[in-house]
Amino acid sequence: MKLLFSEYKSDYDHYIFPYAIWGFPEADETPAFFFDNGFLPSSRNLDRYYMCRHVRVKLKDFVPSSENRRILRKGENIAASQVERAAFEFNLSRREFCKQYADNRFGQEIMTLERLDGLFNSSVCTHVMIFTDQESQKEIGLVVLYLQAPAAGFYYYSFYDLNYLNRNLGMYMMTRCVLSLAEQGFEYIYLGSCYSRNALYKTQFAGFQFWNGFRWSENLEELKYLISRDSGAVDRHLLEDSEYQQLYYPHGIP
Repeated sequence: MKLLFSEYKSDYDHYIFPYAIWGFPEADETPAFFFDNGFLPSSRNLDRYYMCRHVRVKLKDFVPSSENRRILRKGENIAASQVERAAFEFNLSRREFCKQYADNRFGQEIMTLERLDGLFNSSVCTHVMIFTDQESQKEIGLVVLYLQAPAAGFYYYSFYDLNYLNRNLGMYMMTRCVLSLAEQGFEYIYLGSCYSRNALYKTQFAGFQFWNGFRWSENLEELKYLISRDSGAVDRHLLEDSEYQQLYYPHGIP
């Protein structure tokens, strides 16, 4: 892996000099290698990655909880089918469906049609999970997946019919993908970054882990501490924070 450190805003008064860490693949290094080392793709062509706090599920430890089962019951009449990108037709109807969702959820023109086309025709999209209401036979959701069996699956983007919000469709789609990859024998599914309390829904799976900058942690309270820390004034690097060390690494940073 070739590393490049991109400088961000400094805080000279407190001697905080932040750098974003970018990783570039070298020969024989696969996306799963980057995922496992704390990186997510910053390029849809999988030729550049960035280190961040993100969440994965260790699938051999995944057993549906009562909450997972409740969500799955709410989607009992919703079928899920996983198809390879080559067999998936990104037609005008699906394009408009995704655009309408993106405009409503992200804001007008945040996800342009050109970006959508690029997403579904990029290296990071190896498979698509299609969700269909079996009663109406209406397609109500799509998930863009990167799959590298058996090491890693990456839940990249989801698009769904917002009329199904009362059935927790978004959470059902993620839960169904976690369950599906566990059944297929994958080692991990990566669910994206977690920097706010709004993203804690990604942690509700047995086998949850998050990248804290130096290791994969299973401590949910540690993650909540980091999220809370982000919301206040920060005048030192995390590993200089004595409270953090005393709470979570009293015997030293591994």
